[in-house]
Amino acid sequence: MILVPYLVVLFILVIFLLAAIRVLREYERGVVFTLGRFTGVKGPGLIILIPFAQQMVRVDLRVIVHNVPPQDVISRDNVPVKVNAVLYFRVIDPERAIIRVEDFIAATSQLAQTTLRSVLGKHELDEMLVERDRLNAAIQSILDKQTDTWGIKVANIEIKDIDLNDNMVRAIAKQAEAERLRRAKVINAEGEHQAAEKLVEAGRILALEPQAMQLRYFAALHDIASERTSTIVFPLPTELLDIFRRPPVVPGA
Repeated sequence: MILVPYLVVLFILVIFLLAAIRVLREYERGVVFTLGRFTGVKGPGLIILIPFAQQMVRVDLRVIVHNVPPQDVISRDNVPVKVNAVLYFRVIDPERAIIRVEDFIAATSQLAQTTLRSVLGKHELDEMLVERDRLNAAIQSILDKQTDTWGIKVANIEIKDIDLNDNMVRAIAKQAEAERLRRAKVINAEGEHQAAEKLVEAGRILALEPQAMQLRYFAALHDIASERTSTIVFPLPTELLDIFRRPPVVPGA
C-alpha cells in the first residue's frame, strides 16, 4: 500500500512526458498554439510542450502530389471534353497554411479544378491537344498567385488526359482523313504543274535544236526495242516530218 502513491505519481509523470514531448522529422514543422493563440513554428527535432496548455499541428513540407479529378470542359469551339491533371505543390509557410485556410489540401484542389475549367474553356480543342506546355504554365501561374496567401507554392500542374466522346472521335477522324485527301490532291496538282512546266521548257529547247530532237527520237526507239513486246517498229527519218510542217504551196501564188 505504501507504493501506491509512488505508482500514481509515476503514472502522472509518464502521462505528463507523453503529452509534453514531441519529435518532428526533418521535413516536418509544428505550428504551436498556447491557450488558443499562435506562439510560433517549431521543429525539426525534439519539441517540449506545456501539457494541456499548448497544442501543436504538424505540417509536412514535402511536395504533395494531388490528382485533380476529371473536369467537364467546353472548349471555345464548343467541343465537350473531360480533362484531368496532376498538381504538385508544397507548404512554404506553415503558419499561414494552418491559420488562414481550414484545409489547405482541399482548398488547393478545389481551386485547381475551377482554374482548370476556366483556363481551358478559353481555348480551342486543337490548342488543348498541341499546346499543353503553354496551358500548364498559364494554370500554374494563376494557382501560384492565388495560393500565395495560404503559404502554398504550386510547383507545377500537368494535364494528363483529354477525353472525347465517341461522336467527337469519329468526327475528328473524318476531318483528319479529309485533310489528308486535300493535301494529297494539292501535292498531286503541284507535281502536275511542275511536270507541265518542265515539258514546256524541254519542248522549247528541242525546237531550237533539231539534232536534239533526232537524239530523243533514237532514244525512244531504243526503249521500245528493248521491251519484250510484239510491236514492230519501223524507223521513220525525221526529215520526212518536215514535209508535214511546211506550209502548203498554193498554185499560182
